[in-house]
Amino acid sequence: MSKFCPGFLTAGINAGLKEDGKKDLGLIYSQTPASVAGVFTKNIIKAAPVIIDIEKIKKGYAQAVIINSKNANCCTGKKGIEDAYEVINSLALQLQIDRSLVFISSTGIIGQPFPKEKIKFAIPKLIANSNDSKGKELAEAIMTTDTVFKLASVSKKINGISFTVSGVAKGAGMIHPDMATMLCFVCTDIKADQDKLQTILNDAIANSFHKITIDGDTSTNDTVLLLANGASGLSIDKNEVKKAFEKSLNEILLTLAKKIVKDGEGATKLVQIKVIGALTRDDAKKIADVIASSPLVKTAIFGEDANWGRILAAAGRAGVNFNPNRINLFFDEVMIMENSRPCGEKAEKKASAIIKKDEFVILLDINMGGEASATVYTCDLSVDYVKINADYRT
Repeated sequence: MSKFCPGFLTAGINAGLKEDGKKDLGLIYSQTPASVAGVFTKNIIKAAPVIIDIEKIKKGYAQAVIINSKNANCCTGKKGIEDAYEVINSLALQLQIDRSLVFISSTGIIGQPFPKEKIKFAIPKLIANSNDSKGKELAEAIMTTDTVFKLASVSKKINGISFTVSGVAKGAGMIHPDMATMLCFVCTDIKADQDKLQTILNDAIANSFHKITIDGDTSTNDTVLLLANGASGLSIDKNEVKKAFEKSLNEILLTLAKKIVKDGEGATKLVQIKVIGALTRDDAKKIADVIASSPLVKTAIFGEDANWGRILAAAGRAGVNFNPNRINLFFDEVMIMENSRPCGEKAEKKASAIIKKDEFVILLDINMGGEASATVYTCDLSVDYVKINADYRT
């Protein structure tokens, strides 16, 4: 991707937070103040940047976001808040914008003193390196245990006028659909007021980040910010524009969400868990969530074992009342169970071949006579996941 999003400059540099020289400090700068919407962690323990951004977003506008990796600035008390504000004020001064328009986000190890001096010292370099083609650098700067950077962009035309939606995300562990997830920053040159932007973002998150799980954990720093600066001249006040923007935002967030699951710490497979035939969407989602989060299901997927018993056991403990004798289960298009009875050795062999693929679908039809369904994206649970998280701080 050559350009990030019209009207926005981005950057990613090494500020000395990561000793290996990898990028650890990122910047998003809108050339004009932008409307901003956001979704934040539901974890009671919130990092200093989250606390600050929740307050800042009430004013409805943002022009810059500074993001660091390696240090979460969480459980750092009053000093963590003060240190974050020092960084905010320094960036605002050097960009010559109001400090109320500067947001901050952090990711990394919890409980360590915030390296404000290193970050403040690096701000001139960060600004100097910013341009409209540094989306990749920004995505790299916010990585922690990620093995690949996560970047997505789409441009579309309405009556000959183009608009763009571009986003970056980080995340590979502590992922669960209990808010949005990890860190994600999306920019668009569409014009929108905050209330409408927030509604659209909430809906898009429900169809993307709320549908993924890796390990059932929810971070203290989870943040999604959506900035809209109106540089295209197109406004969501027009229904045609609104629909096109909603579709584009959903596309970007789902793409980023899938990238996160696929990059789950030690993950080797991306699996779509789909539950159909439920009486309500909530019932379907409860079952899908439990299956997708089950360590036994996830380890079976890693072992390439089409262990349908684990899937059924997970569904049965989801707290949803359904007839256990009417279940149909599929791996992709292969039916492995019909009316809760195994379909035989031939079906088992076909399912075993499917589970060896990098991506596949597990579909559970609970046959309750309803049309409600739900989808959750998950990954396998590997030996590497344990290794990565066992020595994360070291």
